[in-house]
Amino acid sequence: MLDGFFNIDLRLRELDAAGDPLPRLNQVVDWELFRRYTDSIRDKERKSRAGRPAYDTILMFKILILQSLYNLSDDAMEYQIRDRISFMRFLGLSLGDRVPDAKTIWLFREQLREGELIEPLFALFDRYLNDHGFIAQKGQIVDASIVAAPRQRNTREENETIKQTGEAPAQWEEKPAKLAQKDVDARWTKKNEVTHFGYKNHICVDVAHKMIRAWAVTDAAVHDSQIFEELVDDDNTRHELWADSAYRSALSLEQLKQWGLRENLQRKGVRGRPLSEREQQGNRTRARIRARVEHVFGMQLMRAGSLIMRTIGIARARCKIGLRNLAYNLTRYGRLAAARG
Repeated sequence: MLDGFFNIDLRLRELDAAGDPLPRLNQVVDWELFRRYTDSIRDKERKSRAGRPAYDTILMFKILILQSLYNLSDDAMEYQIRDRISFMRFLGLSLGDRVPDAKTIWLFREQLREGELIEPLFALFDRYLNDHGFIAQKGQIVDASIVAAPRQRNTREENETIKQTGEAPAQWEEKPAKLAQKDVDARWTKKNEVTHFGYKNHICVDVAHKMIRAWAVTDAAVHDSQIFEELVDDDNTRHELWADSAYRSALSLEQLKQWGLRENLQRKGVRGRPLSEREQQGNRTRARIRARVEHVFGMQLMRAGSLIMRTIGIARARCKIGLRNLAYNLTRYGRLAAARG
């Protein structure tokens, strides 16, 4: 038995040497910060003291952060907690401890969603960043990324009904099992000649720290420029904004002027009027800053392997994507705080 403990300790040291980011996250993040929100979902008194006590809400919250970082389903999350020593250590669990099952994980996320707590949790950590010296600086960048949802096998008529009314076709009401698996909120869109189905994660990132300062979730068909106003961060210390050409319009330029923000929006040539050499050089100069937002999406994709919704409906998609954005900020803070020493 003693040899077993030594072997686990050795394996944990090997994980640390290989660059496991989770211990660093535990060291620099004050998880108790989130308790006033996570515990609020259990404010109602239990009707009975019978049965096992509920899992600690900070434990459950950390499970959702892990799940977001690695884009795992609820079933896969339960299995990985049991299987991976690094996950158990991050969660403070030993081999003999109970592990929340997939249904419990799903239920806790649903409670956060129903309590509308994702935005407050995100805002709380943003204030924590400011208090610890990571205020939004050097301007801001806005962009959006498509998050795929399971593709629907609907008829053309069914799709047209969903598009026109935003509701499920009447005949689906007679088949509850089918209706439960149909996402009537996600939409189709085309990007770079590739067709996608799902949602969009719109974010605003500060240039200095590459932290997500604001975010919004829409269906994939919503044009990026329609979410401009929701994303602009008033607290950034520098009054400049970068974005790609999709955000460039007479309206957006007027809005930026009214908000007192200097625009750094990419130019786009049109048929009969290609970009001049000066405009192309301006695009290259702006792209060096704007690329920082691509690093954010790249980091989310790199650890998760893919960005796919396993939920139905925009309310649950907003919850999952919000958790993913918060998880990114937590890991980014872990890296920056560790580097600062």
